[in-house]
Amino acid sequence: MNFIREVDFYSGAFPANRGNSLSSVFNFQQADGRSDRIGGTAMVSATDVGATLEGPIGDKTTFLLSARRSYLQFLFQTFGLPFLPTYNDFQAKVKYRIDQKNELTFIGLGAIDQFELNLDADDTEEQQYLLNNLPVNTQWNYTNGLVYKHFSEKGYWTIVLSRNMLDNRALKYAGNDESTEDNIILDYGSQEIENKLRIENTTRYGDYKLNVGGGYEFVKYNNQTFNRIFTSAGPQTIEYTSDLSFHKLALFGQVSRKLMNDRLALSFGLRLDANSYSDEMANPLEQWSPRISASYALTDRISINANAGRYYQLPPYTVLGYRQDGQLINRENGIDFIRSDHFVAGVEYNTSTSSRISIEGYYKSYADYPFLIRDSLTLANLGGDYGVIGNEPAVSRSKGRTYGIEVLVQQRLYKGFYGIVAYTLGWSEFADKNGTLVASSWDARHIVNMTLGKKFGKNWEAGINWRFQTGLPYTPYSASSDLAQNWDVNGRGIPDYNRLNTLRSSVINGIDIRVDKKWFFSKWSLNIYVDIENVTANAVGFPQLILDRPLDEDNRPVGGPVVINPNDPPDQQRYALKQISDATGTRIPSVGVMVEW
Repeated sequence: MNFIREVDFYSGAFPANRGNSLSSVFNFQQADGRSDRIGGTAMVSATDVGATLEGPIGDKTTFLLSARRSYLQFLFQTFGLPFLPTYNDFQAKVKYRIDQKNELTFIGLGAIDQFELNLDADDTEEQQYLLNNLPVNTQWNYTNGLVYKHFSEKGYWTIVLSRNMLDNRALKYAGNDESTEDNIILDYGSQEIENKLRIENTTRYGDYKLNVGGGYEFVKYNNQTFNRIFTSAGPQTIEYTSDLSFHKLALFGQVSRKLMNDRLALSFGLRLDANSYSDEMANPLEQWSPRISASYALTDRISINANAGRYYQLPPYTVLGYRQDGQLINRENGIDFIRSDHFVAGVEYNTSTSSRISIEGYYKSYADYPFLIRDSLTLANLGGDYGVIGNEPAVSRSKGRTYGIEVLVQQRLYKGFYGIVAYTLGWSEFADKNGTLVASSWDARHIVNMTLGKKFGKNWEAGINWRFQTGLPYTPYSASSDLAQNWDVNGRGIPDYNRLNTLRSSVINGIDIRVDKKWFFSKWSLNIYVDIENVTANAVGFPQLILDRPLDEDNRPVGGPVVINPNDPPDQQRYALKQISDATGTRIPSVGVMVEW
């Protein structure tokens, strides 16, 4: 079920033919189906089931098909978790080698995800909090594309025609009571559709490598939103329908060369982006994004590298497509591309024992980030909570920065051992409503990821993964959180953005382990494995406010909200609240069987 042949990760100096990204880029290269015979893989575990089939179709064509379905909902239901996810994904690749100079490839990816609520898991206040706030969510997406390549003596042409679509639905009833539509808090549906064409040529002229090309996209975005909220201005209902379409254009070029007996490698790229959404984004010279990188081998084992560049990305479609009174209010507000400037430098050392050590420093500044007017908050500081973000008036005015040091130690297979350890010391800051840089919602500061493995005799293998991250910033709640009008609509506290991200959560400290045993036969192989995710049952979450209700003899909350002063006017009545944590930490054991033939 592994389609991936190779992955390139760019934390800076993205190739000019890759656009609409601010921080980093992954470039995946898929494997081809085998050409000698039909083969496949079947896998079943405690969390999912999947299969892959590959092989030739005639002399010039190969195929690779894969499908997977999870049944985490049964496992989560057993553990008494209040949410029940189900994931499905599909992949297909067909390559037709027309002749020695031409080939045509079809690639298809798809996923169907369902997120339901386990209404029986309401024994604790933590469970009831999640049930009262999580929506029922359904999402499906696909990407289909054709890639044509024509090879010549000095290079090749690439033509890519593709279409991707995302359909996202979310529905939430107050108290999960679906008996009447008057209880609907959130009814959201959106579709994002992108039709793309990219044409590029890669050619070598002596010591130079040149890549030039252009791209065109036709974008459609549909949105239908009904959302009841409570803000500092009082209760509000967001209700609108949006149908948006526009065109995107890009031109790019990149030239690379090696000098000084291949010890010095230089690369320079330039990209221009524009679209028809608004006048602010229609001029490609306003989105002029150069990038340059250099790498120099001091010795056969030690090299230094540096890069700098400017990159642009569109704001989310929820921002671009938001309407008030039928008008695209954020287009009227002059919403613009988000800009990022990168400066990265580092050193790499390759040892004689197939290991690699690298140290890299980075500084990335951000400008023109969407500032959400209703919440007086930069979009980057909304974090990764559930819900719909960006469906409100915004202006392109916020700034931010990230900077730090990354250390990577990688050991390729050597005497049965392999592993990779990565450590990041970083800062992430974005402007608050006063323009002052404060810790962003992603300011983890210390991040450690370690994966170690050992191959033993008789085809035994064991591995361990450790991930550590210091707590993320979060915003305390305001004094108006206990207003009955807020609680009856939002069901949660109101963040006090005057104290944006002044508190931090507890650390993340998780360990996964896995043991494999393989048997090889004449025409097939068998792999049985045991793994345990989150061995330490580390709980991750933030303090949350809930209604302070009476408890029965089983410590289950019962009854409705307690009004502090019933004599207060209705718009000033307040409920009794208390604080809990929504942290969930569950140890997930699994046994799996994989058959390959």
